Order: sequence, then structure tokens, then C-alpha cells
Amino acid sequence: MKKAIASLILGLSLAIGLKHQIVSALPLQKINDRQEHNFGIDAQLWGNFNSSGDLQSLVTAVDYSLQYLATPKAAKDYRRYSGTKFSLARVRRSLVRFRRLLITAKSPRELQQAVESEFEFYQSVGKDNQGTVEFTGYFVPTYRASRVPNAEYRYPLYRKPTNFDNWRKPHPTRAQLEGKDGLQGNKTVLAGHELVWLRDRMEAFLVQVQGSAKLQLTDGTQMSITYGGSTNYRYTSIGGELVKDGIFPKEELTLPRLLEYFESHPQALDKYIPRNNRFIFFYETGPKSPNGSLSVPVTAERSIATDKSIMPPGALALIQAPIPQVSSSGTLETRSVTRYVLDQDTGSAIKGAGRVDIFLGSGDLAGDRAGLLNGPGKLYYLLLKE
Repeated sequence: MKKAIASLILGLSLAIGLKHQIVSALPLQKINDRQEHNFGIDAQLWGNFNSSGDLQSLVTAVDYSLQYLATPKAAKDYRRYSGTKFSLARVRRSLVRFRRLLITAKSPRELQQAVESEFEFYQSVGKDNQGTVEFTGYFVPTYRASRVPNAEYRYPLYRKPTNFDNWRKPHPTRAQLEGKDGLQGNKTVLAGHELVWLRDRMEAFLVQVQGSAKLQLTDGTQMSITYGGSTNYRYTSIGGELVKDGIFPKEELTLPRLLEYFESHPQALDKYIPRNNRFIFFYETGPKSPNGSLSVPVTAERSIATDKSIMPPGALALIQAPIPQVSSSGTLETRSVTRYVLDQDTGSAIKGAGRVDIFLGSGDLAGDRAGLLNGPGKLYYLLLKE
């Protein structure tokens, strides 16, 4: 089984629908005294002796947010924020100006000076009203899969049934949909909606946790899949269930230990996976990055997921977060970094002003880094001065 991210224990990032109730105030406080805040410099934009910069990736992420902000969906989404500083027009103007600064600045320091001069900073109040935000990471796993079932590839992922909108609520549980062993879907309403089959049950479950995946198929082709809907249940962490049952003390539960437990107790999968009744459907996409909740692709290192019931979609943000990096010796070292990001995704377990999930890309290295990304930091949103 591949390594998963901290969200196997703490949460997940998936595109989900949100109601459009009006937001009278956002959990963001305008920074009036800049001297009390050291925003830092986004050194990754231009790179260093260890790595090349990702300036173009950030420009691309900005363009995706601008693409979203030009849609009827954005116009509808931003009606919720009509009583706040974060209007659709102002968020868009902010991104257009920031993009111009990105392509004209000669250095990280020059960019930061221009941004601090022209933009207002709004800090998330965090989980404690003191600005503390808990950061985790997510990624797109890569697994082996087959377009047809056989003795080796037995665990299916499913398309959303065409009559799903007419399903009676509450929806069927996970056990009712696929059986406790994950192999009974061909006897339920899921029959005929199989998209692809995986070898390992935990891998199939982790794809549901992640909400997207890249698949290397047995016929030599590749398939990318992404979130296509879900049943109306809250996400239940199987790591949390192990703690509840006394398998691990909370402080000792890590991803390696969790995966090792299920590798040595495979029968326990039939007990714990069915406790998460939230069942995810998928659809096949092209070679581009997976879409976030704004229906635009997310960009590695530059897209974040927040609670979209209280945070402005597509907006420009600045994070100070403990992000694992590959050191000059080839090992992963976690250090606090400053990074410009775009708020382009959400998640059923990403709730409140004190949670942010950072998208780290795809593949094993992204998974290893995401598995280590878990710690406190700060989150700021930026608006062009009026």
C-alpha cells in the first residue's frame, strides 16, 4: 500500500457542494500594524541552488482563479459575500494586479515590497482567535489498476449512477453499497457503474479519501480520475475509529503505524472501512491536474483547500506553514516557509477558520511530503487597496 496523507487521520479534500447562505462577516481581521507581522518572502518563486523556481506555476494558478471568477458559478458564489470586503470585483482586481507584479518583479524581495505597499492583509482568526491555523497536505496518489476485473484486480471504483439524484435519503450506507468486504457492489445499485478495478482494498479506499488519482493501467495506458459526487454522510476517519477502540493512543497514531496495523490485520479492514459511510464516485479526466471545488485544476504547492462556507473562493492568500522540503542530502526536512497560494479547493473535514489543506501534487514524493505536513502556521488573504 502507498503512503497516504495526514487526512486519513484528520480529514480529506474533496469538491463538495455548499449552500449559498449570506455571510455577514468573515473570520478575517485586517492587519493595521504591519510591524507586528513578519510576512516573510516567498523564496520558492525564483528558486535557489537546490531547486528551480515555480514562478510560472503560481502565474498558472492565478489564471485558473481568474478563469473561475469569470464564470456564472463565481457570480453566484460571491453573492454570499456581498456584505464583506471580499466582493467578486475586488478579488478579481487583486488577482489581475498581483499577476502583473509577478511577471515584472525582479526578485522575491522586490515582489514582497510591492505587495505590502499595494495590498491590504487580512489574517484568519484561526482555531483559537489568535491566528493559529493547522496545516495538512494532500496529493494525488498513483496506483496500478485494470479496466476489467480479474483475480488480481478485484476492488472497483464507481461512476455516479445516472439516477443518483433520485436516490431516497438517507442514502445507503457503505456496507449496503459495496458490502463489508468491498466486493459486493455488483449485487447492489452500483452494479454496472464500475469505472476501474484496483488490486488492494486500502488503495481503493485511499482514492476515495483523496478524491482523485492517477492510474497506471494493465493495458499500458494511463487514466486520471477525480471526484464526481458522494453520498450524504459526513466523513469518518478510520484512524480516529482505531483510537476510539483503544487500538492506539491518539498521540501514538501515525500513518506508518496505521498502515502497518492493517497490513498485519487485513481482516480489520472489513470492520473499519464500513464505518466511513461517505461513499465517493468518480469520473475520468484528461492528463491535466485534478479539479478542485471551483471546477478549475489545482496546482501543486500553490492551491489550498479551506472551508468555503467562510473563506473567499479563488482569492489570493499568503501562508506561513511547516512544509516538508527535499534537502541537499536528499532527505525530507520540515521547515516553516512563506508561500503565495490560491484558495481553490475545499473538503468535508476542512472546517472552520483554523484548518488549511495544501495540495502537493502527485506521486510517491508528494505522498511522502504530504504525510509529514501536519502543524501550525498562519493564513492571510490579500486585497488590493481601494
